[in-house]
Amino acid sequence: MTLVADTLPDDPGTLKAMLIAERLRAERLEQIIKELQRHRFGRRAETLPEDQLLLGLEDVEQGVAADEASREKDAPAAKAERIDRRRSNRGSLPAHLPRIETIVDIEDKTCPCCRHRLHVIGEDVAERLDIVPAQFRVIVTRRSRYGCRACEGVVVQAPAPARLIEGGMPTEATVAQVLVSKFADHLPLYRQAQIYARQGVNLDRSTLADWVGRAAFLLRPIHERMLGHLKASSKLFADETTAPVLDPGRGRTKTGQFFAYARDDRPWQGSDPPAVVFVYAPDRKAERSIDHLQGFAGTLQVDGYAGYRTLAEKGEVKLAFCWSHVRRRFYELAAAGPAPIATEALERIAALYQIETEIRGWSAEARRLVRQDRTRPLLDALEALLREKLTLISQKTKLAEAIRYALSRWEGLSRFTDDGRVELDNNTVERAIRPLALTRSSEGPAARRTRSSPDQTRAPSTGPLSLRSSRQPSSTSSIPRLTSPMSSPASFKRIPTAISTTSCRGGSKRRKPTSPPWPEQSIGSGLAAPCRTPTKPITA
Repeated sequence: MTLVADTLPDDPGTLKAMLIAERLRAERLEQIIKELQRHRFGRRAETLPEDQLLLGLEDVEQGVAADEASREKDAPAAKAERIDRRRSNRGSLPAHLPRIETIVDIEDKTCPCCRHRLHVIGEDVAERLDIVPAQFRVIVTRRSRYGCRACEGVVVQAPAPARLIEGGMPTEATVAQVLVSKFADHLPLYRQAQIYARQGVNLDRSTLADWVGRAAFLLRPIHERMLGHLKASSKLFADETTAPVLDPGRGRTKTGQFFAYARDDRPWQGSDPPAVVFVYAPDRKAERSIDHLQGFAGTLQVDGYAGYRTLAEKGEVKLAFCWSHVRRRFYELAAAGPAPIATEALERIAALYQIETEIRGWSAEARRLVRQDRTRPLLDALEALLREKLTLISQKTKLAEAIRYALSRWEGLSRFTDDGRVELDNNTVERAIRPLALTRSSEGPAARRTRSSPDQTRAPSTGPLSLRSSRQPSSTSSIPRLTSPMSSPASFKRIPTAISTTSCRGGSKRRKPTSPPWPEQSIGSGLAAPCRTPTKPITA
């Protein structure tokens, strides 16, 4: 509404108050706009991830290599120098890799001068790394039938070996490859079908979806066992991320949610192996986390999701909140422009992280003593600063929101000082749940059918997603790990994960879905691109 001069009050004090209110409102709107611009066009985190930085360097390094090859073509001396430098810096290949020897020998083994027989005085050995592309092969099983010439009607035959998919053609290794490619390498099933078609193996996407769904059903006991094993711990991480789900009949998507529950006791020399379990829920109701963690008693490290507070109200679970979420709010203010209060808060939080870096890998009791001696005074000073500044600024600003966010969770934010097992932030499980976001972006909305099944969040499948930490002490390499059923020999060092979903194969409404081997549950692929059915597809 446009203000007319006649409608404004004549009192100078009232006009000053109106001007101050409008300036505060404009400042708040500017902060919101800058935050939206950073979210839309800026970086997604406070620091640039190393992987993203390496992506930017790849093109530069490739261009430099092409220029060097061009110069070496016309400069033999520079080429020889480059070869010598490359040989001295290439390192050695792993000893466990198989060696295939190729012998390069001379044809005439007589001396070119006196024509006497030459003898070996030494040899030069050079090793190069070779890769055999993925190859399909056919496993043929023959079962002979035997009959008796004396006894009529007697036929003896060895029983057929059990198959993962009865009546189907894939081996266990084939299904494992499909699962690992889908959940760990973020390859939707339609892309896998295109990759296989290049080698002349035409597999329909719906066939791959059927394999994934049946494997998920068979892996359900492992998922439940792993989740029960985690709930027996005294301290866990928890995080969640949304998942767009196709809602047939409404012409749009609805929002489901993936929950991740992780354990990583390596920073305080714990003996339990690290692991993470994922559970899918068709909605964002608070009781989902209560159902998942039923029977758990201990400390749960979480972000600000309100669903966990209901779990803590029962008294068996104590919540420890994440300082990364607190820091992110002040960082957004400091990155948008001059913000002395937010900058000072960031410096004080950085001092907390510096102490944690020093004591990472110590025992839980040693960490607790250091935190009581050095961290507790810093926390008390930070709390006093935030409470003082909150009384001096407008309560409608983004800075006030950031301060209130921290102060309202102060008890949970301070819990790590009284327990050496608790971490400063929730980054452990956030790193574990990040691959799900990559899979979600590559596949698009999932076609999940959720009905009134009493166990609609427990149709599991597994994938070797890693629970990685960039700040792990070197002394933890000998800790035993739970082995994942989908792990290959090259991924034994990965931490096992399980993912629980309820979904069905995507496709046309007019197509009648096949009946899964379990009631009303199956798992399907993403629908980021149209289904391309190859000619003469192989069916299971």
